[in-house]
Amino acid sequence: MPIRILPSQLVDQIAAGEVIERPASVVKELAENALDAGATQLDIDIEQGGLGLIRVRDNGSGMSVDELPLAITRHATSKISTLDDLMQVTSLGFRGEALPSIGSVSRLRILSRRAQDSQAHELLVDAGDVQAPRPAAHPGGTLIEVRELFHSVPARRKFMRAEATEAGHVLRLVERLALARMDVGFTLAHNGRQMLRCLPAATEEQRLARVAEVMGDEFAGACMPVVVEGGPLSLRGWISLPTFSRSQGDLTHWFVNGRAVRDRLLINAARVAYRDVLFNGRHPAYVLSLGIDPAEVDVNAHPQKQEVRFRESRAVHDFIQRALERRLADTRPGLQSSAGDTRGTVFAAQPSSTFARGSSGSSGSSRGYAPAPLRPQGFAFERSSPWQVGEAVAGAAAVDAVQPDDRPLGQALAQLHGIYILAQDAEGLVLVDAHAGHERVLYEKFKAAQAEKPADSQALLEPLVLALREHEIDALLQSGADWERAGFELERLAPGSLAVRRIPATLGHSDIGALLREVVAGVLDDQGVHHIEGAEHQLLATLACRAAIHAHRRLTLPEMDALLRQMEQTERSAQCNHGRPTYARVSLPELDRLFLRGR
Repeated sequence: MPIRILPSQLVDQIAAGEVIERPASVVKELAENALDAGATQLDIDIEQGGLGLIRVRDNGSGMSVDELPLAITRHATSKISTLDDLMQVTSLGFRGEALPSIGSVSRLRILSRRAQDSQAHELLVDAGDVQAPRPAAHPGGTLIEVRELFHSVPARRKFMRAEATEAGHVLRLVERLALARMDVGFTLAHNGRQMLRCLPAATEEQRLARVAEVMGDEFAGACMPVVVEGGPLSLRGWISLPTFSRSQGDLTHWFVNGRAVRDRLLINAARVAYRDVLFNGRHPAYVLSLGIDPAEVDVNAHPQKQEVRFRESRAVHDFIQRALERRLADTRPGLQSSAGDTRGTVFAAQPSSTFARGSSGSSGSSRGYAPAPLRPQGFAFERSSPWQVGEAVAGAAAVDAVQPDDRPLGQALAQLHGIYILAQDAEGLVLVDAHAGHERVLYEKFKAAQAEKPADSQALLEPLVLALREHEIDALLQSGADWERAGFELERLAPGSLAVRRIPATLGHSDIGALLREVVAGVLDDQGVHHIEGAEHQLLATLACRAAIHAHRRLTLPEMDALLRQMEQTERSAQCNHGRPTYARVSLPELDRLFLRGR
């Protein structure tokens, strides 16, 4: 077959295959156009899962009669005009492909009116055939109807799922938009039945109520607010307490400059931040919005704009990880935020020269947006070797005396079955798992001791030689300083061969080859060093578990009180190293109900 130019209608239908995957994709494009037009209210109606009808009505700025034909012309847009605009996009849409693609595979009706116009106009498109605009009645803003989606490409329609499934995709899409734009009201109806209604949220209480509407009351009752400012970056939203976790990552929402994304780097940063407080295989829940200079992020990296690329990806990853780790460090008795407490803590971080305009710093730098080094606070750990774990619990009695009213875990009363500590506070009974609590105290102490000095390393009698691809070796050696601080000595032997001559002492009995291959798998995504750190922390966690108080160890009351005081001053002490809770409360009203008091 000879080379030839494709008809414009077929070109639009090909483009629609990339942009319009299912009815939810249509709703996404139309809703984002409405938000870019300044809408403060979006009303969305769908029928037959969106295959029969999609109607999006907004109160935005609207379009003039001359702009209507341009709106359904490929690559016609009001969002950008030069390459510089493309490199710092601030709008949700910018390619000018959505409406032409939708119009090529459906029956499209656009009805719009600007505030300054005396007359509205409508435009009809049927499978790419465009009619001339004509006068119509409309109060203001824009209304777009998409009927019989994919009627002109029946092969695509066969791939659509059941009506309820497609409606569910639309619902989740609108929920993400509602979380991204709290200032906008949203309604969604399917076959005349309302599925979602969100009023504009102006106050913190209203925003948390919207989060509860979308994420569920259980999440809203077990979340902590996050407000972090770090130079050119900001991070805001809500994260779940470690006690609230999921078997799948279905309640993880990321937004970058108001755009909903599913980005691996952002998801991994949150996962690493939670790794010390969650069971393996469990997922956190969160709604997080990252603010960043548009020039530092490329949003033109995915056909549906669901992935982004950061110019300084390593630094963004570390900023998010450290910010969330610091917030999670407050999950200890007395500092845990209640669900209704929407006050976040602001952590200031100074940007380094790496992120100055015109800087020549490498894109792999890990120091641009990172807050100050994070250390456990409130407890003066001794600078002793983490391997000397022979401290008796009674040795903790040197902790400064605390007034009874300032004891979140109360005063120890007794020990139950050599496992649980029973304590009382002003509100009732506190039950503490002695082993789990002591395990967390030791683990945080080991990590703090390790962070105070460079990692001890040991030379290998024979270098470990790994066969890797050339670009993988290049990526590893570019971060040579990081590897040296971690206790490694790496050297290129030949093309495709890497020699490991020294390793951290903490990993002496580990499978270094397997560990480095895991690092290689993540190093191109700027996650490699976290594999090493995770392996070291896993060893420290094992040491803490073995050294902590075990069942049937009889403790004196002073020893129990000393452990409670240590837990109160140790970060993340609400969970052990494996993610299990370390204490629970039974309030006086609950005890009264148990014994039918007052009846």
